[in-house]
Amino acid sequence: MTELCDRTGTELSAALRDGEISAVALAESAIARREAFDDRVAAFLTPTPEVALERAEAFDTYLATGAPQSGVAGMPLALKDVFTTKGIRTTCGSKILDDYVPPYDASAWTRLSGGGSVLVGKTNCDEFAMGSSNENSAFGPVHNPWALETVPGGSSGGSAAAVASGMAVWALGTDTGGSVRQPASLSGVVGLKPTYGRISRYGLIAFASSLDTVGTFTRSVRDAATLLGVMAGKDRHDATSLDADVPDYAQGLEAGVQGLRIGVLAEAFGEGVEPDVAASVHAGVDRLAGLGAEVGEASLPHAEYALSAYYLIAPSEASSNLARYDGVRYGLRVDGDDSIEMMFRTRGAGFGPEVKRRIMLGTYALSAGYYEAYYGQAQKVRTLILQDYAAAFERFDVLVSPTSPTTAFPIGAKADDPLAMYLNDIFTIPANLGGVPAISVPCGLDANGLPIGLQLTAPALEESTLFRAAHTLESDLGLDLRPPLLAAA
Repeated sequence: MTELCDRTGTELSAALRDGEISAVALAESAIARREAFDDRVAAFLTPTPEVALERAEAFDTYLATGAPQSGVAGMPLALKDVFTTKGIRTTCGSKILDDYVPPYDASAWTRLSGGGSVLVGKTNCDEFAMGSSNENSAFGPVHNPWALETVPGGSSGGSAAAVASGMAVWALGTDTGGSVRQPASLSGVVGLKPTYGRISRYGLIAFASSLDTVGTFTRSVRDAATLLGVMAGKDRHDATSLDADVPDYAQGLEAGVQGLRIGVLAEAFGEGVEPDVAASVHAGVDRLAGLGAEVGEASLPHAEYALSAYYLIAPSEASSNLARYDGVRYGLRVDGDDSIEMMFRTRGAGFGPEVKRRIMLGTYALSAGYYEAYYGQAQKVRTLILQDYAAAFERFDVLVSPTSPTTAFPIGAKADDPLAMYLNDIFTIPANLGGVPAISVPCGLDANGLPIGLQLTAPALEESTLFRAAHTLESDLGLDLRPPLLAAA
């Protein structure tokens, strides 16, 4: 039986406005779902039920005055545990920040909170957002609600699992190389990575600063459009946030795809792509063609180098960003005979294996004598990929590919093979290097009943086009995606 927490944010917002439900009842529904299932899913690191109920009561009082209501008001929302939240523990999935309580809120959350959103908790994630399966969290893995023995994707796996299982109606994640879209694909929800800089990153604990992007998890494309509309825009706290007009993203969703030029990426259906994934994405493209889209073959000739370039650029930036965790200013401290030994012990005890691997990779790539050979070459590849996108978008309005080459895989299956793990992001990384927006929308299930995601990519600041195409496909498919875990309850 479906509960309030299983409905979309759009449906719930209308019900709140019409007085059919209260924000307290909605929050209680999400809290009850977490209490019933999170011992098996492990989506949350820090639940905040008291905060949620207090906020919901305040919103119900506000709503009773008849004042205008934001589209995000009263909605139970979870935050990946890399967003700072004033007075609430923020760990980044790492022992080095196990007890860190920030003194300020991230701007993305500030804007949602200002609109009346209800925080139900902070979600589990790969340590410092480094991973594709959520197995790198210092607090244990997240389990995919579609099959508990499989991963939900990463690094924002807790947020994806929370939305898929109804523990939150919406959630925020971060997408540095696909960490929103890939878990959205594996968990059967909608995952949006907007244009780089579209949402402020103030208060987002940095992994790779030229790539980090705030993204959303929702159960419908319309909900994603609503969330982006509230969070997008210039922020004086973030110099990289874009000073561009924010349109009403919900307008035009029903315009259809008649005449829309869709390019299918030729490189995205080769070796390593599971047959069910390829077939489902092709079927989605055929649907769009049947609805009036003009479909052709597109190419990003240098995308084959994107993975290599990413794993030089991102670790290089991570090695710099994570230098601040030295045991002096905040976070874990392990004492030593002097300050140098204290720092070594602190970082050795506080960071997990994957974070240490990337710090070493990045430090090596930036070291004297190797900078140009590695980091410099990777940046040249990035420029070539930007040029590839520019050429492709001269012919097409959006590009299509699978979001992930596979569906959810068993926990532990790739844990000892970093290269196999990194290949999960092979189709999502180019959009991060190019800074362009992309969305993953569910397009079917494989033979094992696991979700498949179709990725759409558009030129910078063309999120409205993404939403239009994704909403058209979503409406035509009419999928009813409910994890078996919930159906059996």
